[in-house]
Amino acid sequence: MYPKEYRYTEEHEWVHVADGVATIGITEHAQDQLGDVVYVELPDVQSQVEASQSFGTVESVKAVSDIYAPISGEVIKVNESLVDKPEKINSDPHGTAWLIKVRMTDASQLESLMTAEKYQQYIAAETES
Repeated sequence: MYPKEYRYTEEHEWVHVADGVATIGITEHAQDQLGDVVYVELPDVQSQVEASQSFGTVESVKAVSDIYAPISGEVIKVNESLVDKPEKINSDPHGTAWLIKVRMTDASQLESLMTAEKYQQYIAAETES
């Protein structure tokens, strides 16, 4: 369920890096907890995001949740398709429903993120408590 080549945060975001560009989204677990997503607010292209800082929100029928950047960098692309179809997050959170693409400023930040295996252990422990 959780792609092994991705890294994960405790706030339930994922990041996948290819050629120095980080694609960021929210996890299957996050979308499941949110319920039906009805609105997404994302940053502008060329804006800066900082690791552990909020860069947007996801609104569902249950709540509005901040989205936190797993890494720092410049936003180079925003998934515009989510403006008209935010519900894509519910059907494909690790694929076509990515949120932003970021040109990373510090690749070493990836080292502090969880592997898929560690993330699955984390959410298992979180749901037990």
